[in-house]
Amino acid sequence: MLLDRMAGPLGEMLLVTDSVGVLRALDFADCADRMWRLTKAEVTPGAAPVAIRQALADYFAGDLAALARISWDGGGTAFQRMVWAALVAIPAGTTMTYGALAGQIGRPAAIRALGAANGANRISIAVPCHRLIGADGSLTGYGGGLWRKAWLLRHEGGFTPAAHSMGTTQSPATPR
Repeated sequence: MLLDRMAGPLGEMLLVTDSVGVLRALDFADCADRMWRLTKAEVTPGAAPVAIRQALADYFAGDLAALARISWDGGGTAFQRMVWAALVAIPAGTTMTYGALAGQIGRPAAIRALGAANGANRISIAVPCHRLIGADGSLTGYGGGLWRKAWLLRHEGGFTPAAHSMGTTQSPATPR
């Protein structure tokens, strides 16, 4: 596994890729301990593929669809992979409650398990766990800090206090 660093508007990011250029972990430098705990990989310094770096740069520049160009593999259990695939399917600029996502994947009683799987996501931003909100519409549970979660949702056009009052899937108040 190779470790690269990339500057971003939310701070320095750590990118871990494998020998074929698949993103295996992405987190913020000040959250490195969390990433290493989840990744459990030995890494050596090395450049991430240009395509991954460019997709992240494009996303931060406003091309919200750019994340779909990133090839990633977060490992995990079958349930975790199902949750992460469902996270990727939540469109940029929208949010969903944990309960709504649990229902969408056909496991309506698995809200806590879904929350644990979301928390085990080691590929921040590209696997957009920031798009999940609490049942009351509150911003909850983001390993990189709630201020980053709020920034990402505002960047995607999906975070306004009014849009989060219902706690269900929301569309952005203003289209991008």
